[in-house]
Amino acid sequence: MDKNLKWATISAFLWNAAALGLFALVAHSVWLTALAVFMLGGGIAIGPAMQVRLMDVAADAQTLAASMNHAAFNLANAIGAWLGGVVLAVGFGLEATGWAGMALSLVGLVLFLLSLQVEARDASKAAAVDGQAG
Repeated sequence: MDKNLKWATISAFLWNAAALGLFALVAHSVWLTALAVFMLGGGIAIGPAMQVRLMDVAADAQTLAASMNHAAFNLANAIGAWLGGVVLAVGFGLEATGWAGMALSLVGLVLFLLSLQVEARDASKAAAVDGQAG
């Protein structure tokens, strides 16, 4: 993970999306569902990857960033549980919770990619300002 943090994070988002999509496809089979659930365990890699990224970009506010990371994961857990409940309440069935989770993973990936874009834009602006000052 530490060789390329950005790709590790992207890979973790994609892994989560794939595992949840697999769950949606195989929810009718106990054994294949067990495989999908086992795969979800690999998705926990997103935690350390996001924590390291936050430490890298937080500068002097690393403690605040670490606490916000935990808060964000708690919020994501709550949103996932709520969305799963909504999917079930409207009658889509258990397998649809996998599709909902997959969608949330992909939304997270898009947000992460947008954050990389903002970071790159800010870095180029800072470089331009440094170039003018020097």
